[in-house]
Amino acid sequence: MQMSADGNRLLFSSVIALSVLFATTALLAPVRPAFALSELKHEPGEVPQQPADGEKKPAGDEKPTPAVKEEETAPVQLPQPDPLIRNDKAVTEPAEETPATTDKPVEEPQTPVEVLYDINKAPEPVRRMRQLIVEAAASGDIERLRPLLGKGMTETQVSMVESEDGPVETLKGQSGDPDGMEILAILLDVLATGFAHVGQGTAEEMYVWPYFAEKPLASLTPPEKVELLRIVTAGDYSDMQEFGSYNFYRVGITPDGQWKFFVTGE
Repeated sequence: MQMSADGNRLLFSSVIALSVLFATTALLAPVRPAFALSELKHEPGEVPQQPADGEKKPAGDEKPTPAVKEEETAPVQLPQPDPLIRNDKAVTEPAEETPATTDKPVEEPQTPVEVLYDINKAPEPVRRMRQLIVEAAASGDIERLRPLLGKGMTETQVSMVESEDGPVETLKGQSGDPDGMEILAILLDVLATGFAHVGQGTAEEMYVWPYFAEKPLASLTPPEKVELLRIVTAGDYSDMQEFGSYNFYRVGITPDGQWKFFVTGE
């Protein structure tokens, strides 16, 4: 259907009027600034988009980061060991180890034993008592020792163990025979050896037979070992070495002539 000339002109005029109206509206409307994506408000639950690398955030939107307390962020610190080299140049050194102690006591150096063979070097009371003992033992009658053994406070010690028996009875009990002959023989052998003078100048001064009783076995010379084996067996000597000292019969006489002991053991 064709339109008349007047209708065309009316349509064209309407289009022009609408175009002018739209242009005028656009010019009169206030200009609003464009916002970046980071400046747009986000709806609740919407994840904000991070700016791309190299893109700076607007200065106006930067908020100061609240200071984090040092106590909450500081890492747990373990105590450090003391340095070997301190600021004062003092060096910490390990303590010196205390040398291990042994159960054995330290042996004090022993005074050399005075060994004598000449009975004439002993005081006269000592020589006389020794001679009386030798004569009584050589007789074969042990009863002859009784007056020499003393009584009470001056009684001769004949055992390391206290006994109610008299000294003669005790010696008989130690003998391998009922009459005490073995003990008399041992007494003679002991008094035939060299003797030692000990405790000079003290209340314990004594003349002791045999001198082995006062001398370390390890220090015996070969001739002295032979002399020892005249009164003990090789087995006895081996036991003495294990024991640590001479432990067979020995005789002690004081400088004033008292027969102090005739004992065995230690």
